[in-house]
Amino acid sequence: MDLEKIEKLVNIIEKSSMLEFSIQEGDTKIKMSRRGSAGTPGEPLTVVKTEAPAEETVDENYIISPIVGTFYSAPSPDAEAFVKVGDVVKAGQTVCILEAMKLMNEIESDYDCEIEAVLVSNEQKVEYGQPLFKVKKLSD
Repeated sequence: MDLEKIEKLVNIIEKSSMLEFSIQEGDTKIKMSRRGSAGTPGEPLTVVKTEAPAEETVDENYIISPIVGTFYSAPSPDAEAFVKVGDVVKAGQTVCILEAMKLMNEIESDYDCEIEAVLVSNEQKVEYGQPLFKVKKLSD
């Protein structure tokens, strides 16, 4: 769920007579309440966002976003993607570009691995720590 959706929900709830509201989308759950500590209406709206803990097994790893930015799978719109599902990637190999503040940051793999899944789409906004690729580490 993106920030714009959350802001719209907050505005709708603030203008309504509802005292509490909750919604779950995938692993993200949002609960909003206008009740104060004594349960009285009229208090400022509180938004709490929780995410279910990610389950990882020994052979599952992820390449995560080191910054907030826009994800690009290729060096230019007409070029092929840096990597695709099934590709074997060497440590130090560029897997994508993240644009932040008009700077293009090449993101490299920290280890030899095989790309199992691309978890974001081209030109998608990504957050710090967000998984970009599901990978399987290769043994030395």
